[in-house]
Amino acid sequence: MRTRIRRPRSGAVAVALAAVAGLLLSLTGMGQVAHAATGLHVSDGRLLEGNGNDFVMRGVNHAHTWYPERTGALADIKEKGANTVRVVLSSGDRWTRTSASEVSGIVAECRKNRLICVLEVHDTTGYGEDGAAATLDEAVDYWTGIRSVLEGQENHVVINLGNEPYGNTGHARWTADTSAAVGRMRSAGFGHALMVDAPNWGQDWSGTMRSNAASVFASDPDRNTVFSIHMYGVYDTAAEVRDYLGAFVSAGLPIVVGEFGDNHSDGNPDEDAIMATAQSLRLGYLGWSWSGNGSGVEYLDLVNGFDAGSLTGWGDRLFNGANGIVATAEEATVYGGGGGDGGGDGGGTAPNGYPYCVRGSASDPDGDGWGWEDSRSCVVKGGRADGAAGGGTAPNGYPYCVRGSASDPDGDGWGWEDSRSCVVKGGRAD
Repeated sequence: MRTRIRRPRSGAVAVALAAVAGLLLSLTGMGQVAHAATGLHVSDGRLLEGNGNDFVMRGVNHAHTWYPERTGALADIKEKGANTVRVVLSSGDRWTRTSASEVSGIVAECRKNRLICVLEVHDTTGYGEDGAAATLDEAVDYWTGIRSVLEGQENHVVINLGNEPYGNTGHARWTADTSAAVGRMRSAGFGHALMVDAPNWGQDWSGTMRSNAASVFASDPDRNTVFSIHMYGVYDTAAEVRDYLGAFVSAGLPIVVGEFGDNHSDGNPDEDAIMATAQSLRLGYLGWSWSGNGSGVEYLDLVNGFDAGSLTGWGDRLFNGANGIVATAEEATVYGGGGGDGGGDGGGTAPNGYPYCVRGSASDPDGDGWGWEDSRSCVVKGGRADGAAGGGTAPNGYPYCVRGSASDPDGDGWGWEDSRSCVVKGGRAD
């Protein structure tokens, strides 16, 4: 979301019929992850954590790229009850580039506050209609450029490739371009759950994503792509909300409401129906946005002036109303919350956010303090990676390098040991 224009709605009935037909294509085998899941992943149309626990996003959007000094917002968002935050980044094509070190700090702050972090590139907004917008291919260039700080964060981070990647012009190219972007991410080695936004400024009034989601999902070799619809004026009736979200559920495809509000210049979205339908179908939603909106949509602020103690009417509705965040959010089990058992070895989660190993050192044959259980990493309680044991893990959640600076030939503070990144204690990344 940035600024928006009214979306055409002509031909909606024909589009909807075509879309349903498209979604009813055979999806045999599409609900299974192609490779062993190491973090958040899709299975049978649901977003799951690495331990198999169903994860339903309940959170908000935060405009980091325009307000980079407002890092305290993540703690405030968590305090209000959210389990997820979608963070606006910039690839540098339109706004100031969000650096790798900034992204590392954002992820660390998400983990510190026990939030699942959805990271999105905003520069793609309205491509084809907005001449300043970047392409999805350019967004992938950005992601590959900062891969080193995202590696190992698959339990905590979802990568939203690009915000609203087409406006109302050229949106027929969405399918091919999105599939190509997903393919490039996998070829670059990203194992994260990927999120892809709809065209038409995110609202998919043309039914392009709805009709072609199955083919995009099938193009992902990891079968680990989540679809995101933004619901504003196009979704001003309960029937439209139910029809759109229900079509994905019926087809066994993962869908979240990545943005929505209680009002908009292009119409009056039915926020009650959006939240009620998401809750009944156990789908995620992320309200737009914490604070700092301008260009005539200031009414979408959830709090006044980034003040967590000053909820707006929209903020009170989202957090405290029926089917709201306070009543329905469950913390991710990777942090010890939600419906899971929270970890192992007597309970819980290590300070770096990973679960403790149930089998202790038996899960750690190489003795580095990290184990592997139930298709996910775990920490041996009291071992070298357990921050509670007097060290072993840097504040950003990465393990300290056992070999110190010897593992860091380029001197940037980051090393590489045992096929994963590590932090040189006392170095630039510590």
